[in-house]
Amino acid sequence: MANLATVLKSEIARVARKEARAEVEPLRKANAQYRSAIAQLRRQISGLEKQLKQAKRRVSAAAPTVEPPGTARRFSASRLAAHRTKVGLSAAAYGKLVGMSGATIYLWEQGKSRPSAEQLTKLAALRSLSKQAIGERQGAT
Repeated sequence: MANLATVLKSEIARVARKEARAEVEPLRKANAQYRSAIAQLRRQISGLEKQLKQAKRRVSAAAPTVEPPGTARRFSASRLAAHRTKVGLSAAAYGKLVGMSGATIYLWEQGKSRPSAEQLTKLAALRSLSKQAIGERQGAT
């Protein structure tokens, strides 16, 4: 009797596994397809985010920033020197981009003179550009 019960139990377990496998297999395939589609969409989103970032950079490089009237700008001689060094330009080349002479830039960096409000606006616009945009602008002038 015990032998019949064991055989019956094992047969029921085998049939149950077979049925469960038949039910789960289509779900497994669908799951794999969904994962593949999700991965593809993530790659697409990543590519679109990169394009958006590049477009924003191009727009910000092309259009100078417009400030509301009465906006006060602070000036730091050491930050001006650090930015000029960072973009790898001489005082003369940097001055040419701002519309000033190299000697004027040098005097500003030394703290011996200060730029006017209009000149500060030009300096701020130059600081907002990337190194690549500054290089392009320098090549254009």
